[in-house]
Amino acid sequence: MPATIRRATLDDLDALVPLFDGYRMFYSQPSDPALARDFLQQRLQRGESVVLLAERGDTAAGFTQLYPMFSSVRAARTWLLNDLFVAPGARGEGVGRALLDAAAAFGREHGAVGLELETTPDNRAAQALYRSAGWQPYTDTLRFQLPLAAAPA
Repeated sequence: MPATIRRATLDDLDALVPLFDGYRMFYSQPSDPALARDFLQQRLQRGESVVLLAERGDTAAGFTQLYPMFSSVRAARTWLLNDLFVAPGARGEGVGRALLDAAAAFGREHGAVGLELETTPDNRAAQALYRSAGWQPYTDTLRFQLPLAAAPA
């Protein structure tokens, strides 16, 4: 059964929380469904992100979360694809690719000049998926960070 992708709303929190919690656990964070719910609820209520939800039948199969950004050099909107997660039972069935395609369509529909993402160097499965969907690694820039405060546990 192919996945259907749609923009999530606050009514989807019950379906999104286990996926988001699973995403965080994939990156070695402790399970914390209450934190996941609060974080997603704030993003959706404040319009700070766009969450695309993949469903197979009545089951939530995955999600991606996009954050708005701007390129000053290009004087245009871009989006950061910050999160992409497919439930373990739905992996290998095209859900991740469908989410990437939906994110690209969303960006185009909203006039973005591009999408950006990052992943860990050892996440080879994700890298293969991104490359197969036309994503290209940066070659002309380096990415830096300046930690300012410890993230909530």
